[in-house]
Amino acid sequence: MFFRVKSSGPRQYLQLVENFWDHGQSRQRVLTTLGRLDQLQESGQLDALLASGARLAQHSLLLTAHANGQLAVLRTRRIGAPLIFERLWQQTGCRAVLDDLLARRRFEFPVERAIFLTVLHRLLACGSDRAADRWKVDYQIDGAEELELHQVYRAMAWLGETLPEEEQHSGPGQLGPRCIKDWIEEKLFAHRRDLFSDLEIVFFDTTSIYFEGDGGETLGEHGHSKDHRPDERQMIVGAVLDGTGRPICCEMWPGNTTDVKSLIPVVQRLRRRFRISKVCIIADRGMISRETLEDLDDLAEQGWSYILGVRMRKNAEAREQVLADRHRFRVVHQRRKKSTDPAPLKVKEVRVEDRRYVVCVNVEEVKADRERREAIVEKLREQLRQGDKSLVGNKGYRRYLKVEGEEHFVIDQAKVAEEARYDGTWVLRTNSALATADVALQFKRLWMVEHYFRSCKSLLETRPIYHKCDETIRGHVFCSFLALVLRHELQARLEDRGHDFEWSDVLRDLERVQYVEVEQTEKRFLLRSELQHTAGRAFQAAGVAVPPTVQQLS
Repeated sequence: MFFRVKSSGPRQYLQLVENFWDHGQSRQRVLTTLGRLDQLQESGQLDALLASGARLAQHSLLLTAHANGQLAVLRTRRIGAPLIFERLWQQTGCRAVLDDLLARRRFEFPVERAIFLTVLHRLLACGSDRAADRWKVDYQIDGAEELELHQVYRAMAWLGETLPEEEQHSGPGQLGPRCIKDWIEEKLFAHRRDLFSDLEIVFFDTTSIYFEGDGGETLGEHGHSKDHRPDERQMIVGAVLDGTGRPICCEMWPGNTTDVKSLIPVVQRLRRRFRISKVCIIADRGMISRETLEDLDDLAEQGWSYILGVRMRKNAEAREQVLADRHRFRVVHQRRKKSTDPAPLKVKEVRVEDRRYVVCVNVEEVKADRERREAIVEKLREQLRQGDKSLVGNKGYRRYLKVEGEEHFVIDQAKVAEEARYDGTWVLRTNSALATADVALQFKRLWMVEHYFRSCKSLLETRPIYHKCDETIRGHVFCSFLALVLRHELQARLEDRGHDFEWSDVLRDLERVQYVEVEQTEKRFLLRSELQHTAGRAFQAAGVAVPPTVQQLS
């Protein structure tokens, strides 16, 4: 509705008009004529009318005054992310599980709130627990206002506290003790198990995290650093996800643990902890060793199967027999006709005695690998003309070089030809009963999960880690795992609604949802900022009602 001045001869009249739709067209109608404009102005009736309406439109006037900088701002709090992730914290069962376990203990502070604070900090900012204590003042987090830093440390220590001896799982290959965090993972899995079907496929991946200090009593060790920091002590963190990418559990080991030693202990723990009778383990080539395969084959009789990547260049059987097989490929996906089509894929099964392999080829990657290699070789030729000493330290170059004559490098054409065998190709080893094409497609899902895992790696890389005890380190890292649970939950709900948003955009838009506390005529109000871009969709996906635009404080 709006006011309109209507001229009639020499006079002007003030009308109240509204817009409405009539058979798909916008029309206007006069609700009432208030009178002659000059008489309304002279008598003061117009001013009285507007003043009366202003009392009813106080919220609009407040927002306008704030936008114009006419109100004193007392403080600002960010509310978007706390509201969304608080709801998901409850709906995923995290809060209920923690409350149940904490009921047996007598802490003098809200441990669950300290853990939620740390998890929320991992999602939005990451960093140390000390940083989280300073960070919280800018956010409206229920129950976290009075928390002190030493209480956050105690909450981390509780999460990483070792369970009693009778709760430990004995057996060969155990890499770490069972802790409170294991109980939490098992109870969260039981909560989800009531809602979802049992596990059929799990994906496993690892990363390393280096320390700023010694890294606890046993976790901090020197080892192969995926962060290229061999000078620092580190720990290994493994994450297990189900077929949809939903986090199941995380494991933590000393930093000198190799990937090939981690898969079997994880499999054995999955069986015991989650009472899984049958599942297919999918892992990349870094997890394979002869001993690992023998142990996995022993589990086949119990219903466990695997799909594992093979190191084609290092595995003689794969290199000399599997890739040399001359049987025809079966086309799973043709060449793309549009960008949204699945990547082209052809597969074939190769048997070597009782061992089953699947060879997979992506013709797009064949071309891309060939062009990359040709570019490297061409650049290599140019470098050789200028001198060859600088080439020794370059791994990309060194692969195609050989020494000839008086210790001079030349291009090894045999190595160039050998590399062409691996273009766009990967080899899988499996004992599953899945069809050949399904084996390849399930392994490709591992790549999608790995991509997701890498994009979430900043959640697990919770540096700087200053803790000196294994318990607090385990709790610190486990909060990052819980952050991963909440992230997956929100992303899954957004995808179910047909939204494909960048995670960074979602967080940025939620961070912009704020409450501003202002004062006018000795009254205090909370003004909520507008929801921008993806924020509204995130509120809908989480099932959270948007707070009112204006609230008067008592």
